[in-house]
Amino acid sequence: MLSRRGFILAALLALAGFAATWGVFGAWYGSGPLKADQAFVVPDGAGLTVVAAKLEKEGAIGSAEAFRLRARFFASAAPIKAGEFMLPKGASPSKILAILQGDEIIRRFVTVPEGMPSIMVYERLMAQPHLTGKIAVPAEGSILPDSYDFARGESREAVLRRMQAAMQRRLKELWAERSPNTVVKTPQEAITLAAIVEKETGKPSERRQVAGLYSNRVRTGMLLQADPTIIYPITKGKPLGRRIRQSEIAAVNGYNTYTMVGLPRGPITNPGSDSIAAVLDPAPTKALYMVADGTGGHAFADTLTQHNANVAKWFAIRRARGEL
Repeated sequence: MLSRRGFILAALLALAGFAATWGVFGAWYGSGPLKADQAFVVPDGAGLTVVAAKLEKEGAIGSAEAFRLRARFFASAAPIKAGEFMLPKGASPSKILAILQGDEIIRRFVTVPEGMPSIMVYERLMAQPHLTGKIAVPAEGSILPDSYDFARGESREAVLRRMQAAMQRRLKELWAERSPNTVVKTPQEAITLAAIVEKETGKPSERRQVAGLYSNRVRTGMLLQADPTIIYPITKGKPLGRRIRQSEIAAVNGYNTYTMVGLPRGPITNPGSDSIAAVLDPAPTKALYMVADGTGGHAFADTLTQHNANVAKWFAIRRARGEL
């Protein structure tokens, strides 16, 4: 039997062992020093040593050396992933490593709506604080409207290249499926006409009809007379903010389709996939004219007489609204 002194000594040794064990486990699974949620970026190719040092420097853990040793003893051998992660307040070293090995990467997006001109895409990319570097204003019509994810610290040039590559891929796909009824002769002409369709209607259900109307005008040699082509040389696609002046309607340049026959010299915006598809497969229609119908869409007409009647209805609607 143990003496009283021996029993006390054994108990103390057991407590010491428990304390040591708890110290090891507690330091790995217990709360960490973060006082608030904090974003953390793992650089491409960074391993455990680099990441541990960065975590210590940014105050997420107490000791990089201890983190490395305990990670090798207690954690899985799964690789640490590159990207941006959100580390929660008080996260334990164990929790931090699990996050960095998992799929909880912060995804950031920049969105280009259908019909956004390149000058505004440029401004949106330049205003994004998590991107780096400078870019020039991209060529009009070279960007496919969509939402694009990016990593914190990525270059604006890299994001822009993805936007332009997406347009090239989609245009190639749509061009391969084009209808024999399309009037455009090249993919670039498709973008140019699709940009007009994009700016002329905000109703998806009207796109093919509008494309059919403008296709008819191109085919018969009529002036396209698309108001957005008047505005583009003035604002580069931004809203005009006022009524178009008579002098602007009469202006002769490479875009104004009131003073030139055929397509403008290039796109007036970045058209979406549906507008490109509409131009490459326009609706079978005899329509040559259209005017707003008061519902956000248009009234279409085959003849000038029909069109004048639709215009009269539109003016009556505007007078009733107090707009005239």
